[in-house]
Amino acid sequence: MSRLKVLYGFHAVTARLRHDASTVEDVYYDPTRRDRRMQDFLQAAKDAGARVIAADETRLWGLAHTERHQGVVARVHDMPLAQNLAELLDGINGSPLLLVLDGVTDPHNLGACLRVADAAGAHAVIAPRDRAVGLNATAAKVASGAADTVPYITVTNLARALRELKEAGVWVVGTSDDASASVYQTKLDGPVAIVMGAEGEGMRRLTRETCDEVMHIPMAGTVESLNVSVASGVCLFEAVRQRTAAR
Repeated sequence: MSRLKVLYGFHAVTARLRHDASTVEDVYYDPTRRDRRMQDFLQAAKDAGARVIAADETRLWGLAHTERHQGVVARVHDMPLAQNLAELLDGINGSPLLLVLDGVTDPHNLGACLRVADAAGAHAVIAPRDRAVGLNATAAKVASGAADTVPYITVTNLARALRELKEAGVWVVGTSDDASASVYQTKLDGPVAIVMGAEGEGMRRLTRETCDEVMHIPMAGTVESLNVSVASGVCLFEAVRQRTAAR
């Protein structure tokens, strides 16, 4: 099997147990926490056949490297998701819906983006390998299980990866505040990859130049921009709305 990684928190560990308990090596828990939530979790873990181990705070912190583990930490093997663009495109049945993140560096934002991608039925999240956050335990916790269901594909050269998507018939649409067309005026009902820029900086120049089209989200209030995960949700669900209407 693959090398072990760590998941922590009730949502992330419970989601993995439900999705594929065979990939869970062991589950560590805080025995001093005796509330109903912990009892229900331990019962679910045992029912799933997981090896459950009581651990003190020092052990839990040593595994999770954070105090936000909620008394639950698991060591797990990687899920068998697509590992590269070729595998991804070969495995998609129907019209691809992809989310591309150009340099998102906050693991909380990445986790939230994976969560909205899962909710919208996106086939994958794609990001550059450098100058972007990796799929660490914090991102997995925020994703609440979506890191196990949505492939996170990292690429060496994002512009080249976007060109590969275009060659495969995927329409690449970037997002920028200064774009003339809005997300509601942009055709998103076909094979599409929606590109979101980094926190604060937006898309890089070469990324923008590689896009087939650029759109913006209309802002009616006083704030100038949305969090990248919120913006991703707006764009992905507009694509879902258009695809549903087209059917």
